[in-house]
Order: sequence, then structure tokens, then C-alpha cells
Amino acid sequence: MKKDFNVEKAYKNMKFITSPEARAIRILSEYYEPKTRFEKAKIDHTIVFFGSARLKSESETKKNIREIKKKYKDSKSLKSKLEEAEKKLKMSRYYEDAVELSKRLTEWTIDTPKNSEKFMICSGGGPGIMEAANKGAKLGGGESIGLNISIPFEQFVNKYVEPENAFEFHYFFMRKLWFVDLASALIVFPGGFGTFDEMMEVLTLVQTGKIKKKLKIVVYDSEYWNKVINFNGLVETGVISKSDLDLFEICDSVDEIYKTVTDHFEKYYL
Repeated sequence: MKKDFNVEKAYKNMKFITSPEARAIRILSEYYEPKTRFEKAKIDHTIVFFGSARLKSESETKKNIREIKKKYKDSKSLKSKLEEAEKKLKMSRYYEDAVELSKRLTEWTIDTPKNSEKFMICSGGGPGIMEAANKGAKLGGGESIGLNISIPFEQFVNKYVEPENAFEFHYFFMRKLWFVDLASALIVFPGGFGTFDEMMEVLTLVQTGKIKKKLKIVVYDSEYWNKVINFNGLVETGVISKSDLDLFEICDSVDEIYKTVTDHFEKYYL
């Protein structure tokens, strides 16, 4: 005679939960788990920072240059490494600007009346511009959100995000949903494929009317973006309308972005 035995519940069966057949369950989990946490924390508005994960602070970049000079004695190798490092040093100003902007926006929202809407800095939670945004919020005396994604090169949440505000996603599209769902402003710093992807998807959603709320999209700065994307060329060739350029605003200083974003909030949210 067979003995009585316990059968494991389906939701405790990790072999099933992690299988292709349970993908829909995992997708729903990446929707409802963050939703629950955001509601519990009463987070209604975010200021999202997009930008390269490869940019480092000025001090870290200068330290790297000093190490290169010590390590490489061969003139040819040294020249090549230094040229690459000097490029990174030039780009490090965007990291520093992201820190400063995030700090000032955090201080601004802390100073708004207690009965007003609150805005929290949000980034992808990883290194580079993401780290700079979270760092600035901490320096400004506030908290910030990190929506991390499991990929080969950025599988960690930076130290400036508090554990209760850290999220880990597997699906890019669910991560993007949470970037956009709570965002009242989106600030795009220089970046590569990932930044292009995020920015263009949001612009498409606004252009096609899928995003109807008052979302301010700021692109920083014209020196970089005019070099990598010919926006006017898109108009000239007829693939976008001239009015589509009004979907976003290009700013060339931290002061300009700060005023643009806070004016937008005061007009539509306060």
C-alpha cells in the first residue's frame, strides 16, 4: 500500500516557475511586485535620468590616467591608452553635471510644501549616469529609485540606492513600463544604444498619443546630440514632422534643465 505524501504547490515549484511555460507569471510578477512597493511607499512622480553606463566621475577618470602612466612604459601603448582615457575624461563632465542636477532637483522637491506633490529621482540603478543621478539625490538629502536590469555588464545596483528602493528586472519592456508609468520628467544624458532605445521609445509613445500625461522630455546637450543624431535631417527628409521636434527640449546647462523641469512641475503638478 502506498504511503500518504505531500504534493508541492505550483507556486512553490521553482522548476516550473522558472520554465518557459511560466513566462507569463514572471512577467506579471515584474508588474505587480513593483506596483505594490511603489503604492506602499506612496511614490507618485519620478524624475527619470537616462544616459551611458560607461561614464565615470572626473576623479575616477583622472585616477585611471595616473595608473595608465605608471603601468605602460612603451610609448605606443601609452599613447593609445592615454588617448582613450582623455576621451573619457572629457565625457566625465556629464557624470558631474548629472550629480549636480539630481542634487538640486532633490533639494527643490524637499523644499516644496508638505501638502504638494513629491518627485523622486529615478535611474536604471547601475553605473555611469545612473549612479550619478542616485548619488546626487543622496547628496541632496533625499532618496532615489534604481530600476536595475540583469545583463552581462551592469548586474549590480550602485551604492547610492537604498535597498527598499532597488528593483531588479529580467524583462526590458517591464522595466521600461516602470520608467514611464511614474515619470513626470525625463532627462536624457549622452549615451549609446540603450539610451537611444529608451529615448526613442518614449518619444514614439508621446508622438503617437500613447502617453497623454504632461511628461517633460529634456535632452542634454546639443554638442553631443547634434553630433550623433541629425534631428533636422529627419525633418528635411520627411520622416518626421517639424512639430515632432517640439516633443522634447534640448538644454545646454544644468541651470537650464533645472529651470525647465521645475517650471514644468509648477505649471502642471503643483
